[in-house]
Amino acid sequence: MLLCVSASHKTAPFELLERLSAHAAPLSPLISGGEPEIAGAVVLSTCNRFEAYLDVDLPAGASRSAALTATRDALERATGVGRDELSGAYEVKQGVKVAEHLFSVASGLESVVVGEGEIGGQVRRALDEARAHGTTTSELERLFQRATETQKSVKNTTALGRAGRSLVRLALDLADSRIADWSEIDVLLVGTGAYAAATLAALRDHGVRSVTVHSPSGRTQFAHKHGLRQVTGDEFAHAAARVDMVITCSSGEEPVLTADILRRGGFDGSAFVIDLGLPRNVDPDVGGVHGITLLDLETIRLHAPLEELQATDAAREIVQDAAAKFAQVGRQQTAQPAVVALRKHVFGVLESEIARGRNREGAEQIEQALRHFTGMLLHTPTVRAQEAAVDGRADEVFDAIETLFGIDARPHFVAAEPPAECPASADYRAS
Repeated sequence: MLLCVSASHKTAPFELLERLSAHAAPLSPLISGGEPEIAGAVVLSTCNRFEAYLDVDLPAGASRSAALTATRDALERATGVGRDELSGAYEVKQGVKVAEHLFSVASGLESVVVGEGEIGGQVRRALDEARAHGTTTSELERLFQRATETQKSVKNTTALGRAGRSLVRLALDLADSRIADWSEIDVLLVGTGAYAAATLAALRDHGVRSVTVHSPSGRTQFAHKHGLRQVTGDEFAHAAARVDMVITCSSGEEPVLTADILRRGGFDGSAFVIDLGLPRNVDPDVGGVHGITLLDLETIRLHAPLEELQATDAAREIVQDAAAKFAQVGRQQTAQPAVVALRKHVFGVLESEIARGRNREGAEQIEQALRHFTGMLLHTPTVRAQEAAVDGRADEVFDAIETLFGIDARPHFVAAEPPAECPASADYRAS
């Protein structure tokens, strides 16, 4: 059973994700060694995502319990983040949902900046690290290899990669006709997440040299990392009113820039305000301030090429199709122990009979004929077993083989009750 324990920018605050990513010890060995039922683990850890992909040798309900216990214990040992702090900050996915989620992640569909290219390499490195620590399984290998194939398909057949960068760059392109020299303008960047990094890169590509940054939450790491001057909360109104361009890409729920803030700062001139926040970072009343040109996501998207707007939908279709194929192959494999046991039994009987008649005249021809006959005889049951497994009827295959041949090839799990905090649904958010 495949499971994924996921904490991302969609479920957890940045500060918690930062702590989860700051672990010195490799996590996949800690997780896979935490419970005997966990056959393998691959950990994907980035600045805005922590995910543990697990292969658990237990039925569904007990798998969730083992996966959560091992993951939370490993995180506490490696990062100091306790169970109480994780409460409500993660999701658990299982079954086909695991493949669809990882394929979406690898393709950039779940990133802060949709379509960003770095995540594909991070997914590949996560698998490489698990291999180095010996914590992969054949099913985890298959999962991550299909994820990479899906990411490449999305990259090669859609405009998602360009769409991921386009909102920032398209906004700057829209302003380009009214800016004589980008190297001479002053820009205030509001926000310090992944989108801020993409925005800063786009500004520098345009030749901007003067960029200051304001973090509504007061974080200073981004400014230090990129060598930028930090604008404090007390300075913000004055700074916003004095620059030529304000670009906002904060994750806050409330507007960070309003008309009142500009007035308090003494705004009296002309400037661009580009709002890349979702929800809005800039109050619509800013657009009514004389001298301000406001570009928000709605305005920017109106100018986006149709190909880029359609890219996300096209990418999701590819991901869903790949996940469905992954699940189909997985269902086929559920009946494999029964097929293997049946073939072993039949060929065992065959070898006994061949051995008994090996000294008879014409024994070689008889042996060849019997082997061919046996292969032909097993072909239809093998195909029917795989078809039944695809339809979710693998149990019928095991029952039939046990009834007809007395072979018990069914995998045997140790049953366990799921904990009260784990709902029975296949895809849920922790509470």
